[in-house]
Amino acid sequence: GSGVVAAALAAGLPASGEAGLRFALEQGRGRTAVPVRSVMAGTVLAVAVGIATLTFGTSLSTLISHPALYGWNFDYALYSIDGYGPVPLRWADPLLAHDPDVAASTGVYFGTVQIDGQTVPAMAAPVHAAITPRPLTGTALDGPGQIVLGPATLDQLRMRVGDTVTVSEGQIIPPVRLRIAGTAALPTIGDVIGVHASMSTGAVFSTQALPPRDLTEYGPISGPNAMFIRLRPGVSPAAGLRSLEQIAGQLNRDATSPLATNFIGDIARYVQAVSVLPVQRPAEIVNYKTMGAMPAILAGGLAAGAVMGLGLTLIASVRRRRRDFALLKTLGFTRGQLAAVVAWQSTVIAVVGLVIGVPVGIAAGRWLWLAFAHELSAVPDPVIPAGSIALAVVAALVLANLVAALPGRAAARTPAAIVLRAE
Repeated sequence: GSGVVAAALAAGLPASGEAGLRFALEQGRGRTAVPVRSVMAGTVLAVAVGIATLTFGTSLSTLISHPALYGWNFDYALYSIDGYGPVPLRWADPLLAHDPDVAASTGVYFGTVQIDGQTVPAMAAPVHAAITPRPLTGTALDGPGQIVLGPATLDQLRMRVGDTVTVSEGQIIPPVRLRIAGTAALPTIGDVIGVHASMSTGAVFSTQALPPRDLTEYGPISGPNAMFIRLRPGVSPAAGLRSLEQIAGQLNRDATSPLATNFIGDIARYVQAVSVLPVQRPAEIVNYKTMGAMPAILAGGLAAGAVMGLGLTLIASVRRRRRDFALLKTLGFTRGQLAAVVAWQSTVIAVVGLVIGVPVGIAAGRWLWLAFAHELSAVPDPVIPAGSIALAVVAALVLANLVAALPGRAAARTPAAIVLRAE
């Protein structure tokens, strides 16, 4: 028979445990044979699929709840006039520098550029900025002659990291050659008049590529179209929002000061709509958010199917092995021991399924998530739900013993004399 059964005997396993182990691992002979290999394979497959679904679902929930994974790796943005007005650096920088809730800020300019003849939404930001899109491949923007693209834009251009592209914007930006430094998950933000960047689509290049006159055309209220703001650790989103709303209000009041209006007149009104913009989710994330608890429900359905399959297997095993149970009863097994045989059998099947299925399911779930994140152009960050998996393991063992209760009672009531009469 099985070497595992022999090892269990040598280890002093109780008689009911040894019999249950044998029933779980040895298929038997003739009419009493049970397809144990198929049962084990089905259990392993059910556990692996359930754990993979749980891992994938947890990773998806983490993606939805962590905006940094889809490009919004800051907390708020000071946003001016739908993305085409200036946020005056002359007043904004001191206010942000003296705000104890603010850890870092970076100003960005929005626009639509031509890259090798194709229209692409773009952002211009300082080199080595405090807040920059998180790279997926290659590096972040660390030189004036570089550009970072969204993965979909890179594919659309049929380029690779390290290639050189030509960037221009009509009469504003003369053609300039920039090297593709890498790809990144871009935040969903830009001006509302044209197209805007969104996770896998867009480009980021240095503000040094912009003509100096574009950076100072509004005089004392010149500045970027938005400022990305990252709060200090420990600052609650609500407290940070209140603080930034006060700064936005101050900027709007300063825009009507004599210094601004005397210099450029009515143009000052263009900064009177500076507002605080919270996280903006791309359409893909909004769609996936509607899935809600669907992965958990799917994993629960798979678990329920596995439990039902185990129950049916035990019932069929007890029916086919009535002769074996009758022999055990004749040899002195009590009703309690016969029921324990079925419980041991069920537990062994569950343990084998868990020992093999859990690591296989984790590996499969991680692989599926990495492939999905790559296709989505999100930051790949698979999450292994250790607590949920541990709870699922305990629940599986408990359910295995509960499912064994009814077949165990049937085994305990086996009429030994009637079954063995033909012997």
